[in-house]
Parts: sequence; structure tokens; C-alpha cells
Amino acid sequence: MDSIIVTGNGPLSGRIPIAGAKNACLTLMPATLLSDEPLTLTNAPRLSDIRTMTLLLQSLGAEVQGLQEGQVQAMSSHALTSTRAEYDIVRKMRASILVLGPLLARFGHAEVSLPGGCAIGARPVDLHLRALEAMGAELDLREGYVHAKAPSGGLRGGIVEFPLVSVGATENALMAATLAKGTTVLKNAAREPEIVDLAQCLRKMGAQIDGEGTDTIEIQGVDRLGGATHRVVTDRIELGTYMLAPAICGGEVELLGGTIDLVRAFCEKLDEAGISVEETADGLKVSRRNGRVKAVDVITEPFPGFPTDLQAQMMALLCTAEGTSVLEEKIFENRFMHAPELMRMGAKIDVHGGTARVTGVDTLKGAPVMATDLRASVSLILAGLAAEGDTVVNRVYHLDRGYEQVVRKLQGVGARIERVRGE
Repeated sequence: MDSIIVTGNGPLSGRIPIAGAKNACLTLMPATLLSDEPLTLTNAPRLSDIRTMTLLLQSLGAEVQGLQEGQVQAMSSHALTSTRAEYDIVRKMRASILVLGPLLARFGHAEVSLPGGCAIGARPVDLHLRALEAMGAELDLREGYVHAKAPSGGLRGGIVEFPLVSVGATENALMAATLAKGTTVLKNAAREPEIVDLAQCLRKMGAQIDGEGTDTIEIQGVDRLGGATHRVVTDRIELGTYMLAPAICGGEVELLGGTIDLVRAFCEKLDEAGISVEETADGLKVSRRNGRVKAVDVITEPFPGFPTDLQAQMMALLCTAEGTSVLEEKIFENRFMHAPELMRMGAKIDVHGGTARVTGVDTLKGAPVMATDLRASVSLILAGLAAEGDTVVNRVYHLDRGYEQVVRKLQGVGARIERVRGE
């Protein structure tokens, strides 16, 4: 099994290109199931999760071609052979549930295995199912599969009021509603940039959508959707992650393709901590202002709040901050599994339920650590950049799910980091 070795070596300098958003691309790819015409995505990231979604679509009979080393995904669902998403593929990634809405809307029936993914707490699909039921779907959960059937004449418009904000459920409902008869209104909808990106792509395909980016989205169903070409939005989580690299170990790094609108709440916390973020013609330039980073309190919230997917990385920064920081995780339970690994490096962290108190230390010490999930893995790499000696991060296969060429990108700005192939 591969490992990544990081040796703390001081300030960083240079530019890092930010890839297309993993979470956006994983939502856009199932949209091809809504049409028999081609859908082409540009700026697609090169990640194992994208390969998994490719395999899932191909198992349904879709044609998927990754051109130019994955930067372009060309897809066509004109001759699907199945509407059953099998467990062997779906179990690898929670985003697989996003094929349910499109299959049901276009074909009137679907069987989709309940999904798997990172072990960061329960992420039930009941909100997805409740939304489809509001459009008239008949659902039966048995033998680990969702068996879904649309009423005679197809899905129909309805009012979907989410009891809590869910990005995935909003995406599934939005796609299904594009082909439903009549008007569908999604209330308490997620507002993330990935939702906006999906709506923009669906609109290019002929969908009638209003209100994306707000908590109320209205969709007027159409008889059919066509093809389109769409550029995947910049990955705000990769952007935020690499913004923390110079914040943690000093220097100045420009993140190409980044915009403050994608990470505004995150930037506000960086400013509070003493980190400078400057917009440039090509992206965002980040540097530490003066001296030691200051402690800040963080509460994760749905967009436009502080992203849960940047909580682990932010904790790595605060491990060497001046003072005590409090991080409250409001989105997922069991998402402090990186804390014990950071403590192996000398961090002072006290976790109680969904709250972690981090008291900054002068210096972290390199140590062998183990990645427990995608964001935890990169938080340990960031901590290693600021630690004395070598940090060996094990089980880095998680990393490949969400970060494209992380070793090469960090090496490009002067980090001492290498990937060691396991047996």
C-alpha cells in the first residue's frame, strides 16, 4: 500500500493550478442519463472517484470517453442496456446514488444499490427518496437496493421541502424534476456552487430552472433534454486545501483559477487567523502576514458557511496557532478521526462529540500517521509540511479519490514530498 513522505522544509513559493471540482463532476456525469444526446464535460479532474462513476455509467450501457488525460469527459446514453446500478460498483462511492433520479425520470424505473463511501458517519439517502416520492415515485427498499417506479405517465411536479439541507438530495431531485410533468419546487435546497454548476449545465441541455444558488429552486419539466458541452466549476475544496499550505509553513503561493466567491467564509477565517488572501488576474495569492498564526473558532455549516470538507485541513493549521481554537462539526458526526493522528505529531487536541478544542504548540514533530478518510489524509500532509523531520502518511488511497497530482503540485511550490509505492 502506498505511503506519502513529507519533510518540513520551510516557506513555499510558486503557483498551483486548481482542478475542476470532484463533487461537481460526479453530479454532472449522471446528468448524461437524462438525454440520448451527447454530454461533454471539460475541466474534468483526474481522480479515482471519476473513474468509479465512469465504470458505473458504462455498466448501464452509457458510452464514456476520457480524452486528454481526463480533462474532457465525453458521454452518451443513447443506447442504455440497464437501469440497475449494481452493488459492486455503487458500494465504492456515495455519489453513485445520483444515478437514481435521472434513470427514474427518463425510463420510469430504476434499481440502485444503497451506496458506500468514506467512514465519516451516517449519510442516509432518505432525503433523496422523500424528494422522489414527492414527485409520485413508488419506492421499495429490499435486499440492499432501492427499487423505484414512476407512476403511469412519468414523474410529476410537486413541492419538495427538505427538513435539512442536503447537497446530494437537492442534486438528485433537481435532475429528476427536469423531466417531470409540471412544476417542481425545491424548498430549503442546498446552495453550493456545485448545485449552481449542475443547474447551468442542465439549462444548456434544455431544462427550465430558476433559483439555483438560493434556498428555493423551481423547475418546469420538459419532454426531453438534449446534449451540451459544459466546463466543470473550479474545485473549492482543493482550492481551500492548497491555500492552507503557505498559511501553515510560510511563503507565498498563487492558486490558479481560484475566486473568493467560492470560499468566502473560509477566507474570512483565514483573515482572522492572520493570513492574507489577494485576488489576482489568474486566481488567489495567499501568504502569512506576520509571525505566528492566531487561533480562531470554526463552525461548519452548509454553503455559504464554512465547508465541512475543509475542517480537517483547518485543524492542521490551528495545531500551531497562538492560543486555543474551537472547531464545531455541524454537518457530519465522527469527522474528527484525524485528530488522534495529529496528536501523534504533538498536537494538543481535545475532542468531545462534535466539538474539538485545539491548543496550538510551537512545533509539530514528524511521525508515522494513518489516513482515515479523504480530507483527513490531506490534513496530515499539510501538518507534515510544518513539522520537524519526516511525516509518513499511510493508507493514502483515500487521497486519490479527491486530489489530482497532490505530490506534483506541492513539489512545484518547493515542498519536500514524495510518494512511495507499496508492495
